[in-house]
Amino acid sequence: MVETLGEANTAALIGLIGGLMLGLAARIGRFCTLGAIEDLLYSSDDRRMRMWALAIGTAIIGTQIAIGFGAMNGTETAYLSRVWNPLATILGGLMFGYGMALSGNCGYGALARLGGGDLRSFLIVIVMGLSAYVVMSGPLARTRVWLFPVDMEAETPQGITALAAQSGLSPTLTGSLIGAALIALALSSTAMRKSLDHIVWGAVVGLAIFSGWLGTYWIAATGFGNEPIETHTFAAPIGDTIFYAMTASGTELSFSVGSVIGVVLGAMMGSFSKGHFRWEACEDPRELRRQILGAALMGVGAILAVGCSVGQGISAFAVLAYSAPVTFAAIFLGAAIGLRQLITGFAPAS
Repeated sequence: MVETLGEANTAALIGLIGGLMLGLAARIGRFCTLGAIEDLLYSSDDRRMRMWALAIGTAIIGTQIAIGFGAMNGTETAYLSRVWNPLATILGGLMFGYGMALSGNCGYGALARLGGGDLRSFLIVIVMGLSAYVVMSGPLARTRVWLFPVDMEAETPQGITALAAQSGLSPTLTGSLIGAALIALALSSTAMRKSLDHIVWGAVVGLAIFSGWLGTYWIAATGFGNEPIETHTFAAPIGDTIFYAMTASGTELSFSVGSVIGVVLGAMMGSFSKGHFRWEACEDPRELRRQILGAALMGVGAILAVGCSVGQGISAFAVLAYSAPVTFAAIFLGAAIGLRQLITGFAPAS
């Protein structure tokens, strides 16, 4: 396949297939970060949060077994190849979570809603992608590096499995047990076990993340090593897709572009299959202003945290990076603060 399509096109195809799975999961399985948090805090329904735990557990088990059999090298991923900056992780996670609440969804959710005909999400996607590029490689890049220095070459092994290896434990077994524990936690609820849709689509999301790691590593190992080892995340890749749309004649396809397009197409397919596709626009200027601000915060926050709710919330978990649980907690807290502001306005309890 690599010889026929080329490395970049093959990576884009792998990203497209995984993106289709994620788009379908969002529209048919209702897999959504903000929705899971909102259900947990305000509806006393934890099934979508358990669905998230199931996705993480599935991605962890698949990735750690692949690493154990030599089908992947986790230390070459962006989450383990650099020294973790806890301050940037926490601040970026809080910004992302708060922005997610203001916008009404994360980057992944916005792409999924765009596939359902929501034109408000198109603006969120554009603003988020541009703001991510502004701080990643644009005018504020030097400021970001000055405030949050990043060491791209970690001198010591990073991640929970590396810590386990230093303690004399099997990294593969340790990682698999962590993944199994998360799956067991997700399925410990009777309501969750009775909801086949939540179980199936949670597993589909985890497999989509795993497929990205496995596929891009295979390309890097069998090709000339020019393709990065990556999987799905939705901040900088949205900017990559915007950039490709403007410069396709002089640039190549990439996993990121395939992933973003795949989510939109998968969500569109899911929307049409459920009869939910309809064009929507924003009629309230105040709502639009809030969503633009939220999108800008998400783009900046995702770059500081080196990942969004999917990138750090599932993809980084899959390689058991130190940053994953901390970022996820920060995103949850930021979203909780934003939701409380929108729902109650921080009114004191009577």
